Formats: sequence, structure tokens, C-alpha cells
Amino acid sequence: MKITINSIDNYESEATITFDAAELDKVKPRACKQLASRANFPGFRKGKVPPDQILEQYFGKGAILDESAEILIRQGANDVWKMMSNPPVTEMKPEIITCEKGKDFVFKLTYTPYPEVKIGEYKDIDVEDVAEEPVTDKEIDEYINHLREHHANLIDAAEDDEVADGDFITLDYSGTVNGKKFKGGEAKDYPLEIGSHHFIDNFEEQLIGMKVGDERDVKVTFPEGYQVKDLAEKPAVFHCKINSIKHAQLPELDEEFVKKVSKFETVEEFKDDVKKNLEMNAARDFVLRQREAIIQKAVENMTVDLPPVMIDTRVDQMVADLEAQLKLQGINLDVYLAGSGKTIDEIKEDYREDAKKSVMREVLFNEVARREKIEVSEGELNIEVAIMANMYHTTPKQIAKALKDNGQIPTVISNLRQRKAMQFIITHAGSDKTSDDKVDAKKVDDTAAVAEKPVDEKVDEKKVEE
Repeated sequence: MKITINSIDNYESEATITFDAAELDKVKPRACKQLASRANFPGFRKGKVPPDQILEQYFGKGAILDESAEILIRQGANDVWKMMSNPPVTEMKPEIITCEKGKDFVFKLTYTPYPEVKIGEYKDIDVEDVAEEPVTDKEIDEYINHLREHHANLIDAAEDDEVADGDFITLDYSGTVNGKKFKGGEAKDYPLEIGSHHFIDNFEEQLIGMKVGDERDVKVTFPEGYQVKDLAEKPAVFHCKINSIKHAQLPELDEEFVKKVSKFETVEEFKDDVKKNLEMNAARDFVLRQREAIIQKAVENMTVDLPPVMIDTRVDQMVADLEAQLKLQGINLDVYLAGSGKTIDEIKEDYREDAKKSVMREVLFNEVARREKIEVSEGELNIEVAIMANMYHTTPKQIAKALKDNGQIPTVISNLRQRKAMQFIITHAGSDKTSDDKVDAKKVDDTAAVAEKPVDEKVDEKKVEE
């Protein structure tokens, strides 16, 4: 067998494979056996291969030669695959050049190879510019005030009170565009929280200062990309009348309130606990920001020309994930698109930048894993299967079977390998603080708890790879 690989443009390659004529004859018995397994022939025992003429009479002239060619194409594609350090980005599309008895069998495989990666520094990355932000008294007060707002009582406004930010009102409104009413532009006793920005533009702000019984024309402009396309970017006038005003009365920050919302007895104890929790959140955020900065620097240190198909494929995956999430909520993708006022192409364009970022990180992790010889053990794979079983409230045996049946075990192994590569980059960063794993403590504990349970069905990585 002879293999010649050439680049046919910036992103596509072409492998030309030549087998000696004798190879077609060599695989002929196997081809006949495969053809015979697809049908029952009267007068022949199961598993017995009929003569060539019977096979070709049943499957068509040239069927044995075609089947032999398919066997050699798979063999050639497998050999080309083995020559690569990373699997190709796209499937290999075969094109037969010569397939005749007595002649060499020649065919081409066209595919997009994995891009060449020039990796830069990914160890000892310094991210000292990521600062740890201390918790301030203002943040503590804001948190407590938010809690008080959550437990606020609504009281009727006095007769002469005006609408203010944070008030809860009911109003009648009737909207027009170019002097004409439109569908959905009218309501009676509509409840609205001022400052919630539930309505478009500065609608709510224009109601501030009104009293019960007051009427006013509110002028707004529908935004670009509004869900009702006929109204997008058009100016509108809403005639509004205030029917009621209620003020939010916040509870006093005293011992009674503290006992109601916490396990503490005094305001001081409560404030100390709030501060402690905010500091824990800040520390977690600091570690996460450090990790993100480390990975981003490693990506920036890498040079790679991504084939557009890699980004396109990731965008399609993101759209598929969106569709699956919507389906769980009982929402059809077409309905979602109509409501968002966007086309599927616009949604894809919105995803493109995040898709590129995701692919770049994946390329980085794959290259680091290759260089550092990072592999996934069978025990790690079994733990991952057990975690997935716990997530979906089923057994590891059922998850393992589903993964095998759908050919997803190599994907799970690849994802685990990438996660290990990411952790390698993080733990080898320049700052000692960046290797702190406390942020993932709960996840690690949860993983360990699941891993203590035996996995019902072992997944053999070697068999998967074979």
C-alpha cells in the first residue's frame, strides 16, 4: 500500500491511497462472507458462502468488487488516521479513482486535518494582575437591604403621594403607533413595579411623579430586534392612567427581623455571618478569575489557524443544546425564534465568538495533554460514569451501556483528558495561590461520595480504542 498526502487548500487535505491489484483478490473471501451475511440463500446453511455468481445474481454485477473496495477503503482510512497526531476535523470522504480486476486499486480521501498548533508558554503563567477584592461595608449593607426588600410589606400610598422608584402600581394604558392601535398594546389595571424595567425604553421613568387618577402620554421607541417585527424601531405613544400606588415598607433591621431570616439572635451576629459568607464568595470568585486568566493567557500564547468548519461545528452544537433545553421547557425552537425576533442565522452569529473561544481552549488542552502524555485511567472513567449515573438518577451500568450503544465513550474520555490538561495548566501556574483547589471542594467531595459506590459495569478503555 502507498499513501501520498497533499494539501489542496488552506484547510483541506487529500490522501491518495494505492493498493496492489493482488490486495483486491486477497480481501475477496472476506467481501463474499460479508455479502452472504446480509441475506438468506435457499439450499445453503447459515454462514455458508454461496458461489460468486449467486452472490452477484442476488446483489448485482460487480457487488463483490465493490465490497472488496469498501474493505480496502476502511483499511486505508484507518492507516491514514494512524499517521496523524490528532484525528481529522471532518469525516474522510472517499473517491475511487481506479477499481478494476487486474489493476491497482486507487482512491482518494478528502478531509480537513486537525490544525497545526504552535503552543507557547503554558507553565509558570503569572496572573498577579488579578486582584483579590475585599468585602466592603457597602456590599454588606447592600446585601442586607436586598434581603429587607425581599421581606418588604406593601402599604397603600397616601392620597397625594406621587409614584416613585420602587413603588408598585396598577395602571391602564393604550398604545398607538402612527396614531393607530396595535395588538397587545392595551391593558387594564396592569400591575407594574417601577424600576423593574419590565417595559421598553424609559416607559417606567416617565410615570414617576404621577398621582392616583393622573393621566399622561408616555412616548417610547420600540428597540431594534423587538419580538414583534412590525413594531421594531418604531416610535409609540401610550396613554396611561394611574389606578393605585403602593409603597414597599422595609422591615427594620432589628433582632425580630434577624430571627425571622436567620438562625442568629442579634444584629451583630447576623452582620458578621453575612460578611463571612460574602468573603467566602469573594475568595471563590478570586480563584475562578485567576483560573480563567491563566487559561486565557495560555490560549493567547498559542498560535493556531482554526479551520472555519471547527467553529461552524461548535456553533451547530450550541444551537442543538439550545433546542434541547427549550424542548425540556416545552418550547419549540421556531416559537423561540419568533419570540426573540431573530432568525436561526442571527442566533448562530451571536454564538460564533463564544464558539471560537471554546474551540481554542479545546485545542490548547488537547495539545497540552499530548505534550505532557496525559491519559485517562479506567478508574477515572468509571468515576465519571458513576457521577453521570448519580446526575441522571440511574445506575452506572445503565449509563455505561447507553454510552457504549451511542458510541459516546471516546467523547467522555476526550472530555476527561481535556479537564486533566486544564488542571495541569492551573496547578503549574506561577502564583502559589492559583493552585488552591478549595473552590472545587464541594464538587470533589460529591465526586468522592459517588465514587465510593462500586461501578456495576467496568468500561475497558483499550477495547474502546480498538
